[in-house]
Amino acid sequence: MRSALFTLLLIAAVGPSQPALAQSGKSEPQRSGATKTGVTFTEAEIEKAGSEFLGVGAREFAQAVERVFADLGRPIGYIAGAETAGSFGVGLRYGEGELIMKSGARRDVYWQGPSVGFDVGGNASRVFTLVYDLRTLDDIYKRYPGVEGTGYFVAGIGVNYQQRPEATLVPMRVGVGLRAGANIGYLKYSRKKRLTPF
Repeated sequence: MRSALFTLLLIAAVGPSQPALAQSGKSEPQRSGATKTGVTFTEAEIEKAGSEFLGVGAREFAQAVERVFADLGRPIGYIAGAETAGSFGVGLRYGEGELIMKSGARRDVYWQGPSVGFDVGGNASRVFTLVYDLRTLDDIYKRYPGVEGTGYFVAGIGVNYQQRPEATLVPMRVGVGLRAGANIGYLKYSRKKRLTPF
């Protein structure tokens, strides 16, 4: 049952012919070509914006940012938002925020998605998501797979990677609640708030 749900989630997220990050079992994708756009945020800019939005210490947030920058380089944008999530084997996640590009462009963004795994509990989080390699703003409105159980924590900040061939998103979460375990799923980013997670 669980393996069937797992397969359906992967197909729904990226399609049957595309490689999924979740399939590889790796949370850290290959280094991105984010700087090819020529308009990117510096590490200092991200540290300032993210620590202020998440309400965490600049030093603690800098540790998380340093690791992501080492993997992917400088992002072209970020999403500042909030979400709620819960799971009892099968989970759901809903969130909303604003996409802010270094170029000055802004878009409202909503996200929702299912997950399956050894995962129990619920939480509410503030989320600061780094955005890499979007060709257009509309490219954000797609499904992005990720494996939370293979993410990592730095100074109390949860970090995981969501990747498609054309873009990579790196949500960094700080929240309250109790949730333990590992899961696999995807998030569908949309223009409007949706009740269905699929």
